[in-house]
Amino acid sequence: MTKVYFVRHAEPNYNNHNDDLRELSSKGMEDRKLVTEFLADKHIDVVLSSPYKRAIDTVKDFADSYGIEINIIYDFRERKVESGWIEDFAAFTKMQWDIFRDVCLSLSDK
Repeated sequence: MTKVYFVRHAEPNYNNHNDDLRELSSKGMEDRKLVTEFLADKHIDVVLSSPYKRAIDTVKDFADSYGIEINIIYDFRERKVESGWIEDFAAFTKMQWDIFRDVCLSLSDK
């Protein structure tokens, strides 16, 4: 049986507004060790990543430790949600979900 483990990238450096090149923060660099620890006994054969530096760096410690090449999958990139930098991403995300909920509720009333 094949098992797939999805890993969200560790904390990025939010001061870098370049989405492609945004690296991990110091905390993110430490937290990626937790990914390595979690995956250590999982018998991983393949490591796939989006093209974003923060995603690659999140799994790099694990991949390097076990001699596994990271395969970059361009279609794993995040969807574009705005044309500019979103200062408060948590509030932005909440607003998106609120709108989605309201649309679903209005459709269920019909």
